[in-house]
Amino acid sequence: MLSAEFSCEQVLAMLNEYVDGVLSPDLCKELEAHMRECRNCYVLVDSLRKTIILYRKLDPPEMPQEVETRLFRVLNLEEFITEPE
Repeated sequence: MLSAEFSCEQVLAMLNEYVDGVLSPDLCKELEAHMRECRNCYVLVDSLRKTIILYRKLDPPEMPQEVETRLFRVLNLEEFITEPE
């Protein structure tokens, strides 16, 4: 377990697990204590949470066919390319 005083680097290393809700309750408490003292980390986590909320509310944009085709070729996934009708 990390010390009660997290560094900003430690907060960044645990950010995904914290936001996803998979970090242990003890580590969450320590991380939240750091954020109460560190405005930069608080703003970072708050912005990330708000971004996730906004993303979940929006319908996914449709990818233009030519962009999808180029992407699949770059990823060597040509077998998944659908021809326009």
